[in-house]
Amino acid sequence: MENYDLIIRNGFVVKEEEVEKADIAILNGKIAELSAKLPEDITANQIIDATGLHIFPGLIDSHVHFNEPGRTEWEGFETGSKSLAAGGVTLFFDMPLNSHPPTITKSAFELKNKIAKEKSLVDYRLWGGVVPGNTDELEDLMQSGVIGFKAFMSGSGIEDFEASDDQTLFTAMEKIAELGGILAVHAESDIITSHLGKINGDAEDHSAASYSASRPIYSEVEAVQRILAYAEATKCKVHIVHISSTKVLEPILAAKKRGIDVSVETCPHYLSLTVEDIETLGAVAKCAPPLRNQEEIEALWTAIKNGLIDTVGSDHSPSPAHMKEGYLLEAWGGISGCQSTLNILLEEGYWKRQVSLPQLMNVVSKNPAKRFGLEEYKGSITLNKDADLVIVDLDEEFILKKEDLFYRNKLSPYIGKKFKGKIKQTLKSGISVYKD
Repeated sequence: MENYDLIIRNGFVVKEEEVEKADIAILNGKIAELSAKLPEDITANQIIDATGLHIFPGLIDSHVHFNEPGRTEWEGFETGSKSLAAGGVTLFFDMPLNSHPPTITKSAFELKNKIAKEKSLVDYRLWGGVVPGNTDELEDLMQSGVIGFKAFMSGSGIEDFEASDDQTLFTAMEKIAELGGILAVHAESDIITSHLGKINGDAEDHSAASYSASRPIYSEVEAVQRILAYAEATKCKVHIVHISSTKVLEPILAAKKRGIDVSVETCPHYLSLTVEDIETLGAVAKCAPPLRNQEEIEALWTAIKNGLIDTVGSDHSPSPAHMKEGYLLEAWGGISGCQSTLNILLEEGYWKRQVSLPQLMNVVSKNPAKRFGLEEYKGSITLNKDADLVIVDLDEEFILKKEDLFYRNKLSPYIGKKFKGKIKQTLKSGISVYKD
């Protein structure tokens, strides 16, 4: 009889379509057995009794900014991956900007990959970047192993990662389609946001409502419609990141019906915070696109219930504390939140809106694994897949404290909030990387 590395007994396993009580046996980092009840005489080097607890597949956060090398004082792979592990994330995709140099060449990829390999506590992939003038670099980046490419249709806030003009986007998309890759897009109209931002800046209106109005929903819609037209022409796969409204979702769903290969992401902050929270919390809740109103939150949750949103990524975009001070319009536009994704989904989705656990896991595990070609070994609790697991006490309540965070800069709009659903342990390939 096989001696396993680990057996987890008596847990409620969250599968793709249902939750059922089961035992899990792990060998060499893989799920070797999954049974309603494993025989008592089976041996293992370690046994975890998960009675009363739920076991989720490890989350896949396809959208983080860890900023290393070059801006490690903002965040780094060590502190960032610890935060992810504490939040139940076992695989992340790091964005190409904010690090210096940005990941827009093969040499920059190799530099970042070396650091990530040394420091990351969990599995990772790296995005490559699309900027004006680097189309000839895309093939080398693809061969180096990028998970996909990222482009901005409006200013990124980072000088060495320029927004892509229309010609850059179209040419890059032709090349990415040829390579069989995927393009992730920050879709806001540069013309609209620049114009409205100048008006608001001249008026010296630093209110949250003014900031939100300077980056309106129709700016997202315009950019999405444009990139979808380019996708239809070039046959390039696209992934629209961080939509803030179901109004942005409408053209994406219409494009899917026409056969365009497009997927869409929203973020925990668009599912839990409103523009009023910026007034209360200040710049710690500032992001781009901005937070919207409660009606938009409810519509996004309905879309998740109906299976219309493909993925939820944290868009963890940290900065030093001093960059979140001063006037709202001048503060850094990014939210630190990657440690809280699962807690927000459970609190706001499962408990408040009765979204099922499988529905939640689909948007943070199954769907990203499938969309980015990793479903053979990631994304669900299935035989022979990686034993990436999160053990959760759904009934345990806690208040998030600053000292609970593993971020380099302990900023979060969720500090002081009460959550129901406590992460007790995270396992990557059957090895514990976090224990409460």
